[in-house]
Amino acid sequence: MPAASESSIVIAPVKNEGELMQALAVREVVFIEEQSVPEDMERDDDDQAAYHLLAVEKGHAIGTGRLVVLKSPPEGESGTWGRVGRMAVLQAYRKSGVGSRLLTMLQDEAKRRAYAGIMLHAQLSAMEFYKRHGYEPHGAVFEEAGMPHLEMKRRL
Repeated sequence: MPAASESSIVIAPVKNEGELMQALAVREVVFIEEQSVPEDMERDDDDQAAYHLLAVEKGHAIGTGRLVVLKSPPEGESGTWGRVGRMAVLQAYRKSGVGSRLLTMLQDEAKRRAYAGIMLHAQLSAMEFYKRHGYEPHGAVFEEAGMPHLEMKRRL
């Protein structure tokens, strides 16, 4: 199925358990099925407390992302920081702007909450995407869920 036009895709905060289940289903396809991330690593306690977004096109969930508050700021930083994670877009919709829209909306929510910045763990394959959105790499490459990642952060 070809990617839909950006205008037919609605992105909104998750409002109920059903929408959260749709977000988790997108993550299951992307992380567990495509990338072989173990389910017990993909799902965590943050899912209940996180601010989630869900991207929907014609009634079908196609993307998601979440924002959680960090317990302490990244090394060398101060204030309250958020962590963006579990960014997932179904393959047919990648490179259509959905990921950028999700990230921008998560950043907007972090600003609304007066966070000092956002930290994330980027898969190396997504590093350029995050750089285009103002994130800077910090530290050395590390392995998470069997894939190379890099911590990236952006002050707000």
